[in-house]
Amino acid sequence: MEIALARLLERSADKVQAVLNILLESPYFYAQDDHVLFLFMKRHRQEFSDFFERFYGMDLLMDSKCARVYKTKWYNRELPESARSMFNFTRRDECLAFMMLLEFFEHRLEEDGMTVEDKENIRFRFGDLLHHVHRRFLEIYPDKVDQYREDSVRSKILKLIMPKLEQFRFLKSIKPPDDIKASGNELIFEALPALYHYNGTALSRILPELQQQQNQ
Repeated sequence: MEIALARLLERSADKVQAVLNILLESPYFYAQDDHVLFLFMKRHRQEFSDFFERFYGMDLLMDSKCARVYKTKWYNRELPESARSMFNFTRRDECLAFMMLLEFFEHRLEEDGMTVEDKENIRFRFGDLLHHVHRRFLEIYPDKVDQYREDSVRSKILKLIMPKLEQFRFLKSIKPPDDIKASGNELIFEALPALYHYNGTALSRILPELQQQQNQ
C-alpha cells in the first residue's frame, strides 16, 4: 500500500492532497463538486481506500456520484458526543421526519423513474415535502391532530432539521432566478446523492411508530 501511494504521490501530489482534503472537509464529496478530482479518486480508489484503512481505520465508500470516509470508532474519550462533527438527530419527531424524507425521496425516484446513475438529481418543492410529512405524522398519531397541525410540522419539526440536512449535504436549497420571488412552500430543494446511502425501510425498524404504520 505504501509503495502504491508513494508512487501516486510522486506523479500527482497536488491531486492526491486535494482529494484527501476534500474527503475530510465535509461529510460527502460529490462528483459535481470537482469532476476531474472525483474521476482521479475513482481511478485510484484502491490506493485511497488502503490509505484510510491503514492510517485511520476508516472505510472509503463510493458510488458513481458520491464518496465519503466512514468512521466507526472515536479515539478521544474526553470529546463528548455533542462536540463531534457528526450527523445525528436525538428527538423522536426529528428522527421520524428524517425517515419520512427518505420515504418521500424513494417515492419521487419511483414516480420519476430515476436511479443513482441518472446525471441529474431530484428537485422538489418544500411544500410537497411538508404535505408528505404532515400526512405521515397524522397517520402515525391520529389522536394528536392538534399537536401535528401543518403549521406545527413546518415550524417545530421541518424548519429545525432542514439546516442540518443542508449542513451535512443531504439537501441543497436552490436559489430562484433574480426575477422570481420564492418563499415558504415554493422554495426548491435538490436531493443530493447522500440520500441514496440510506435505506428508509431498514432505518424505520428502529422506530416502532413508523414500522407499525408501514406494516398496516
